[in-house]
Amino acid sequence: MKTKKMMTLVTALLLAAQVQAQQGDGVTQYVNPFIGTGAVDENSLMGNTFPGATMPFGMVQLSPDTHDAPNGYCPSGYSYNENRIYGFSHTHLSGTGCADLVDVLVMPTSRSLDELTRTEDFSSPFSHRNEKASVGYYCVKLDESGVQAELTATTRTGMHRYTFPAGKANNLVFDLNHSVDKEKGRKKIFDAQIRLLDAYTLEGYRYLDGWQRYRKVYFYAKFNRPVKDKIFKAYHFIFRDGDWANGRNVKALLSFEPSTEPLMVKVALSPVSYENAKANMQENTGWDFDGIHAQAVKAWEKELSNVRIDGTDDQKAIFYTGLYHAYIQPNTISDVNGQFMYADYTTGQLPEGDTHYSTFSLWDTYRSCHPMYTILKQDRIAGMVNSMLRQYDTYGYLPIWQLWGTDNYCMIGNHAIPVMVDAALKHIPGVDARKVFEAVKATSLREHMNSPWRVLEKYGYYPEDLQSQSVSITLEEAYDDACVARLAKELGRQEDYEFFLNRSRSYRNLFDPQTKFFRAKTSDGKWMEPFDPLQYGGNGGNPYTEANAWQYRWYVPQDVPDLVSLFGGKKNFEKELDRFFTYATDQSATKNGNASGFIGQYAHGNEPSHHCIYLYNWAGAEKKAQFYANKVMNEQYKNRIDGYSGNEDCGQMSSWYVLSSMGFYPVDPANGVYSFGSPQLRRVEISLPGGKTFTIKTNRKGADDCYVKSVKLNGRKYTRNYILHSDIMNGGTLEFTMGK
Repeated sequence: MKTKKMMTLVTALLLAAQVQAQQGDGVTQYVNPFIGTGAVDENSLMGNTFPGATMPFGMVQLSPDTHDAPNGYCPSGYSYNENRIYGFSHTHLSGTGCADLVDVLVMPTSRSLDELTRTEDFSSPFSHRNEKASVGYYCVKLDESGVQAELTATTRTGMHRYTFPAGKANNLVFDLNHSVDKEKGRKKIFDAQIRLLDAYTLEGYRYLDGWQRYRKVYFYAKFNRPVKDKIFKAYHFIFRDGDWANGRNVKALLSFEPSTEPLMVKVALSPVSYENAKANMQENTGWDFDGIHAQAVKAWEKELSNVRIDGTDDQKAIFYTGLYHAYIQPNTISDVNGQFMYADYTTGQLPEGDTHYSTFSLWDTYRSCHPMYTILKQDRIAGMVNSMLRQYDTYGYLPIWQLWGTDNYCMIGNHAIPVMVDAALKHIPGVDARKVFEAVKATSLREHMNSPWRVLEKYGYYPEDLQSQSVSITLEEAYDDACVARLAKELGRQEDYEFFLNRSRSYRNLFDPQTKFFRAKTSDGKWMEPFDPLQYGGNGGNPYTEANAWQYRWYVPQDVPDLVSLFGGKKNFEKELDRFFTYATDQSATKNGNASGFIGQYAHGNEPSHHCIYLYNWAGAEKKAQFYANKVMNEQYKNRIDGYSGNEDCGQMSSWYVLSSMGFYPVDPANGVYSFGSPQLRRVEISLPGGKTFTIKTNRKGADDCYVKSVKLNGRKYTRNYILHSDIMNGGTLEFTMGK
């Protein structure tokens, strides 16, 4: 990298940690929305987060787009490494590897309406020196026009405040053609509409296809000043002084009387109808931007402050920003009147007080994000579980990767199963265990994409010549089957228990006792050759999903003792784990683009590795688990734009840190057991349901003391290398004494 480029990057990294707007004495002051928004060089991955304004689990995420057509490089729409803003859209994905949403783009500009009709590029350069972000707030100065743009949000509405320089034209662009990269496959806008109802009111919709199959988005917008002049566009047609446009490439170019007073815009969204979008505006009935911002801060403070920590300022920033990122989604997808869109596009009605959620990145978040919710967000769990059940009611099986209310079938496995089984086994209020069992059983028997159950039952594994990603799918569905078996046992369903328990052992059929790797077989029972454990797979055409054989070597979370036995016992298991963490190779020749954060073959930047550190506890090598957990936390999480070593993935990367920094992690995400690692924080206090408190104290003499010397639970010596969910939820004190 050239010296000038490096200096620019270092400056950007420093600025990213400095531009936060502080929020007083609450925990929200530590949230840095710029963490994960940038990369340090062209070879590293961004966290793919966005810095804009949103509410906890909100429908609206109002944020700047630094790309005209976001793609896999910039799926959230924003990259700190860019210096142009194309506008501010109302929906975004946080931390994903694929792009979608970026709905209803609004851009303030001082260009004339005539000039705007002659271009598709309304962007402006900007400087990070003139950019700020905090919970529920984003601000930037647009260099071209000098406009100061400020954003805030309620759950279902976005609010814009644009301050134009004196004497400059006060114009807005509403762009319904702005979307993810339309050159990629089937991504396109089928139809759109914008109509001006009166001088203060605009509404519209668009129907489009992308990473998420067919989506409907309706909006209702209000202005605090009347529209003075207007031009509408559709296709290549220009409608001067128009008030309505239909079709594709639909835009509204609006002019307002110049003023030094801010031009304000409120935009409400709905996946159901115009009427519901208008009704959702009741969340913001006035023009008090600062009041709405204050409400957002209050909401975030309430959501985050049931966990109080003591640590360094950077640790607090990483921790609370991690919780913030974990609470951006799943997203509320129901309207204020309780209506929502079923997965079959019909309209449903919720019982009063309920919320319907979507954006379930389950291949990622089942691992630690959802278990974390069962400790910190129990009041949200039933709503999430029941939202997944509604897909089962209309689709016949549970979500794989659900977005905006329907499934995009991305990734593998059926990992709504462990999420729902975990909630049922932990007796979360509002979760019907029998209904959950009906859904997880049906999902595990009814064939659907990447789950041809008859093939699995015929061969005892997925042959690679019949099912791509065969090793990963066999292993991951074996885990899901173990979860179904557990709930069957809990409910006294003995026949179901035995069936799914037997199928959950299918991983054994792909374990090669010679190489001690899980390997692909063909339908004739032969190992696929040649075998290279370093060769990465993507999302098809290879036995491994976004990983290699080294990383999937450790995926038997449902029965780690059996995995240890396959390796020939604890000593051999520990020895091979050592090789895993120390076998460094030139990754550039073989790795998948999702792999990063390497320690040997361990790749923290993607999910298949996330539990592996804690497997040392089953080998009697707890100090190694503590060493590597501490190493990852210190080296791969930062209070900077490059704060994550890979895609943040809707809370999974963050929740790994949140739980690990408290000292434990769920290797098996659905058995209520959390394995000890190396606690990083001096003190953690968790407010629990029923007025209980669980406190974690960590005593260390030196800052680099990462090894656990002794543990006490409620004042008594504690010799296990794990803690149970029930122990946490009962309240009390867990105390670690650390050393070198």
